[in-house]
Amino acid sequence: MSSEALAAWLEKHRAEGAQHVVFAIGPADGWSDQARAEGQRRGGLLSLSAMTLARQLARLVMAEQLYRACTILTGHPYHRG
Repeated sequence: MSSEALAAWLEKHRAEGAQHVVFAIGPADGWSDQARAEGQRRGGLLSLSAMTLARQLARLVMAEQLYRACTILTGHPYHRG
């Protein structure tokens, strides 16, 4: 998902009245089939990379992408496409 698509996804959920959005970072060996199915049922799965990332790095990447999505939604120049 692109940064713009993430921003649009967040805006859609905000417009629908979502109070909370939860992002769960998976284990190094990936989610079980059952956990993936549950994630899909609850709103979708998001991949930061096909590569395995350390959890601390994954958190940092996710935080930056959320910040970027918020700047896209407010028209801030941080994100320049």
